[in-house]
Amino acid sequence: MTHWKKNFDYKFTGAYELQPGEEKTVIIDRTTHEDVKSQDGKTQNCFVAYFKGDLKPMVLNKTNCKTISKLYGPFIENWIGKAITIKAENVKAFGEMVEALRIKNVMPVIAQVDYTQQISDLRKCTTLIELQKVYTGLSRDAQSFCVNVKDEMKTKLFPKQ
Repeated sequence: MTHWKKNFDYKFTGAYELQPGEEKTVIIDRTTHEDVKSQDGKTQNCFVAYFKGDLKPMVLNKTNCKTISKLYGPFIENWIGKAITIKAENVKAFGEMVEALRIKNVMPVIAQVDYTQQISDLRKCTTLIELQKVYTGLSRDAQSFCVNVKDEMKTKLFPKQ
């Protein structure tokens, strides 16, 4: 099913990204503060989480930060590399019921996959074309896991002048 909001280019992920009842487990790649424009056009500085993989970043409100804190402690530096499960929930906000993203208060179990060979293959590349070929030949999960190695090698093979 396609949510109507998918017809617009939103910078941040929202409940519309999930199918009804769907949950998505993601790995926190980094957190930062960013100016975010609200629906009424006002700009507000928000706390944002970026994830490994292709899910757009998510604005973290206090409710979601408290949940992550229950899972991994209060220090945001300890949240990096940790898995969280995102779900959509109906919540009361601004006098009406709206769909909102929530972090599930359960530590997800993620099967650990060994990408040692894929990392080694990327590090052996001697040209950008070879790097591109090796990287695009990886599975989507391997690409998500190895993206930093790919970027490191890209910089090494093609340093900025």
